[in-house]
Amino acid sequence: MQTRRTPLVSTTLGTSRELVSFHFGDAGRGGERVYMQSSLHADETPAMLTAWTLKKRLADLEAAGRVRGEIVLVPVANPIGLSQHVLGQFLGRFETNSGHNFNRGFPSPSADALIERVGARLSSDDAAHNARVLRGALVGMLGEMSAKNEFESLRLALLTMASQADIVLDLHCSLEATMHVYTSPASWPAIEPLARYLGANGVLLATDSGGQSFDEVHALLWNEVRARLGDKTPLGAPNIAATIEHRGQRDVDYDTASQDADAIVDYLIARGVIEGEANDAPPLAQPATPLAGSQQLIAPVSGIVVYRAKVGARLKAGDAVFDIVDPISDDVTTVTTSNEGVFYMRRAIRFVYAGAPMGRVTGEKPVRTGVLIGA
Repeated sequence: MQTRRTPLVSTTLGTSRELVSFHFGDAGRGGERVYMQSSLHADETPAMLTAWTLKKRLADLEAAGRVRGEIVLVPVANPIGLSQHVLGQFLGRFETNSGHNFNRGFPSPSADALIERVGARLSSDDAAHNARVLRGALVGMLGEMSAKNEFESLRLALLTMASQADIVLDLHCSLEATMHVYTSPASWPAIEPLARYLGANGVLLATDSGGQSFDEVHALLWNEVRARLGDKTPLGAPNIAATIEHRGQRDVDYDTASQDADAIVDYLIARGVIEGEANDAPPLAQPATPLAGSQQLIAPVSGIVVYRAKVGARLKAGDAVFDIVDPISDDVTTVTTSNEGVFYMRRAIRFVYAGAPMGRVTGEKPVRTGVLIGA
């Protein structure tokens, strides 16, 4: 295991932070390159504990000579957000200097600029060669970008480390949630075994959710490159990317982290990145559905929230999801779902204002357009 430290731009006098990454194996042995990071939203601690557990697994596997590919792991992907505490409250989702979401609006070179950069160096019959050439050019283009502050330097460092990976996994969690996965239709065939190993109770598919999240800009770039090149210029598959939501913020315990780390190792064995015999993947808990089909439940009034459906429950259209109690008027407003699907995430607070987003239920039919993910 190699430990590498990438310094971030110092925004204020007397302060400095660094990004620490752990590197396992060697892509020269013929396996894929895998990049994994956790807690880009710094207050999503379950992902960080899973990554720490996974780091120990990978160190043992490397010592046993079983890592065939190259694996890069960043357990603390957001040292900036880890320091943001206001009056005892942990604020890890947004950067307090700018208000920017740490996992939205990632910059990326355009597909056209990347293809123009490599020029005539692409092959008409060697997909692996083309992937290497394009990745090298991408690293060069990212290296030419300048970061004006700490926030921008963090994003650029993360993108650069992930830019040569065949598989990009961004480990997160929600507020209160069941295990679920966000990925693209193009990535889904390769990610499906991972969803099975993890026991994902929801899989949400979107090519472009509109938020330019970390995993999505990676997949989008390579999808666009592939579309521009066409069938006459083959390209390997460096567009496998997903966000893994490790349940809710309070789901932090050794047993759960161990279970999730083992699932990721099984997936890497099945991919051939790690030598060995993978356990059989269980059946998929729920079929994949379009992210555009998930129903966002909104609080129509203000009051005390009483959830009537458990996280992870499969609901039918018309089922009650939560009540809102007005302790002054005695009114009780019941909110139901119009979807048949899994109640996969909900807010953690129990008093809401009118118009607050309260949770989501998966659905087979697209019902939303535009930006599909929240702030």
